[in-house]
Amino acid sequence: MRTERPKISVPFETMDVVIEMASIALLLLMWGHLIVEYFDLPETIASHFNAKGEPDGYSNKIFLWALPIFATAMYIGLFILNRYPHLHNYMVNITKENALVQYKFSTRLLRIVNFLCCLLFAYINYKIIEGAKSQSTNLGLGFLIIVVTVSIMLPVIALVYQKKLNKNY
Repeated sequence: MRTERPKISVPFETMDVVIEMASIALLLLMWGHLIVEYFDLPETIASHFNAKGEPDGYSNKIFLWALPIFATAMYIGLFILNRYPHLHNYMVNITKENALVQYKFSTRLLRIVNFLCCLLFAYINYKIIEGAKSQSTNLGLGFLIIVVTVSIMLPVIALVYQKKLNKNY
């Protein structure tokens, strides 16, 4: 049975504003780059890549609109979810005493994940557009290594920090 968690407002700190503005800037750059370049692109572009970052699937260039649309929808969804930290999943029981600290950590982590997702989509969009212009799209093996490393390290770092927070309560 789930207990009722405190519903408190988590104040924005400078770092939160910076992360949100960076995410919005990435979305605007992604949209702007696509709008500026769209009509000069070939009709067929790379749309799927293998583990080496080489294209192995092609689509009509209209596919490019899916990336900024999905990235924007995801950003908005996570932004809204961040307004309700009492609904997030926690490894500890949330009380009035620890709610603000836990909520701050959870909302900050979700903001960072949102930023990294925006960065990922913007990078993929950029590489596909630039590759279509030069006829040599390749995300590279380094891209896969970075994505996998960040995907593993972010939860590990979050878990370690969460354990540190929990020692205080």
